Amino acid sequence: MTALPLCHPDRADTGFRPLKAWHHFRKLIADKEDTEQVFHIIDALRDNRFTRSVEAFFATPVGAKVLAERPYLPTLLDDHDRLKALPEGTVGRVYVDFMEREGLTAQGLVDESMKFREKKPRYDDMMEIFGDRLRDTHDLSHILTGYGRDALGEQCVLAFSYSQTPSWGTLFIAWAGAREIRKGFGRRYPIYAAVREGQRNGRAARHIAHQDIEALLAEPIETARKRLGIVEPTIYKQVHAMMRADGIDPYDLLGTKAIETATAPAQPELAKAA
Repeated sequence: MTALPLCHPDRADTGFRPLKAWHHFRKLIADKEDTEQVFHIIDALRDNRFTRSVEAFFATPVGAKVLAERPYLPTLLDDHDRLKALPEGTVGRVYVDFMEREGLTAQGLVDESMKFREKKPRYDDMMEIFGDRLRDTHDLSHILTGYGRDALGEQCVLAFSYSQTPSWGTLFIAWAGAREIRKGFGRRYPIYAAVREGQRNGRAARHIAHQDIEALLAEPIETARKRLGIVEPTIYKQVHAMMRADGIDPYDLLGTKAIETATAPAQPELAKAA
């Protein structure tokens, strides 16, 4: 049996294309559910650190097992009946509750990535396998880190992921997205501090994508967080509490309603000054 290459010889280096990344970021901002744009951004800003991350993963016992068995994680993650049979409070139970509440499936994210892949060839190499694994464990990262699917939560979980698997693409989305959120609020809330905290937390934690996912799903979530060294995202939660106290929905951070609410208290003072 021929050994799988780290990088397929036909895989071309498409170069560092920040303008292309910005173009796709604007599309993502226009529709945050257009997940296809994320894959375009990451591809446009790929660098050789990803290759080192791939090598590091396949040097682990879990990586060697993945290479030998080539499991398709969405089959496991979308078996909701099986996950619901796990004890209350396990990673799998929390995950399935999160996915059903949000109307998500692991296969749905695969389908979004395939819209990008239709324009790009797939290669039978280790880089492809690890890239798929990062995609398939993204929503697990949400529930393990405590970051929601609100706009700030997405930037924070990407910052966390950047520290685990460095990529200019994920870092770009995290900070450019944080800037979009902050534009409407100024320094009113510690948006940037929450994203920096995500980076710190990811750097201090063990790699989520390096875990035996089936075993992880059966583990009590608090035990898993402690084992992985994942700490509570305190600044992110502080931002949510501050916004709710101001009558702002954290899930509408890029919407005009949130910005109008945030700026409303200042209007009388502005009028008086005029």
